[in-house]
Amino acid sequence: MRKTCWEARLRLAKETMEQIRTFIAIELPDSLKLKLSELETRLKSDGQSPAKWGKPDSIHLTLKFLGNTAVGKISEIARAMAAAAEAVPPFHLEIKGLGTFPNPKRVQVVWVGVSGELDKLARLQQGIESRLEPLGFTPEARPFVPHLTLARVNRLASGGERQQLGQLIAATEFEAGTIKVTAVSLMKSQLTREGAIHSRLASARLKSP
Repeated sequence: MRKTCWEARLRLAKETMEQIRTFIAIELPDSLKLKLSELETRLKSDGQSPAKWGKPDSIHLTLKFLGNTAVGKISEIARAMAAAAEAVPPFHLEIKGLGTFPNPKRVQVVWVGVSGELDKLARLQQGIESRLEPLGFTPEARPFVPHLTLARVNRLASGGERQQLGQLIAATEFEAGTIKVTAVSLMKSQLTREGAIHSRLASARLKSP
């Protein structure tokens, strides 16, 4: 009996110490990932882009970045995420348009726009924030701006290269249509030399009709 208790405590301590990089997001359908791949091909056609382009299979709509997370907290986070999901019915989002952060002259991030039923998306995101706060995750101070990150510019890129990329983005039209959001996922992000590898840890469906 004492050995069993000791083993349980040891396992709990290990889970408390072991951490993984996590985030909560809406996963994208394969049809949209294909269109994003085609878009990247168009934007990289000159072969001189100063940006690091995301792998289309790894692109998602981030709702909450959690960062390094104790393995022992994963089940609590999944329950909080499910509670937030159950409060919002399925909704539709329109994926179209391109933009940059912070502006076209000093491009750091290239993104694809998200519109549609943003009120329901905001309710879902805010519900996740409020339910995670008691678990020790501080709500974001910045307002939630939904977007799909397509690329990040190399920090060594010159001002001219950034401005040239900004002009290309401004001149490019993109419209991928509408997707239906029915679930939200807790994801693991493993950083490698080839880029981040994402895998699903848990998934929660939105409110049944």
